[in-house]
Amino acid sequence: QEELVRSLVRSQAQQSRFWRRVFAGLLCCFVAFLIFSIHRQTTMPWELRYHAYFMGEVESWIVIAADWAAVLVCSMAIAGLLHSSQSRRRFLWFSCFSGVLLAVFWLYNMLRLPKFRWDVIWLPFGPLSAAALCLYVDTLFNESSEEVKKLQSYMYAYKAR
Repeated sequence: QEELVRSLVRSQAQQSRFWRRVFAGLLCCFVAFLIFSIHRQTTMPWELRYHAYFMGEVESWIVIAADWAAVLVCSMAIAGLLHSSQSRRRFLWFSCFSGVLLAVFWLYNMLRLPKFRWDVIWLPFGPLSAAALCLYVDTLFNESSEEVKKLQSYMYAYKAR
């Protein structure tokens, strides 16, 4: 029984590390894309189609700032996934709240466009969805860890009888 519980604890820890790193890696790819997008907007403003839609509505530096905010949202989500202390949840919640603010900014500007562009819906919802998904993954692994600890406590409570 003890060996089974130890095996479950080990397996849960391995799975948690693996999937946290997978999601953090995917988010790193998205951050790299956002940094590429910032570079292109800085060197050749309005060349990228998804930024060009906002040419008449928003100044270039504001688009760059919004992209940097998206990088910050994703970076906080990555830190929340990979950080191993109790502040992990704060990183994840703060990234979600920041993602909501960023989504409001982009949606406001998308609604000001003459025609709503569905092909740039990822601008408001990409960072927000990524942060929310990371929070969900963290919650799942925390619940899984609690279940394993509960199983362990049942084992020791049974032995005490």
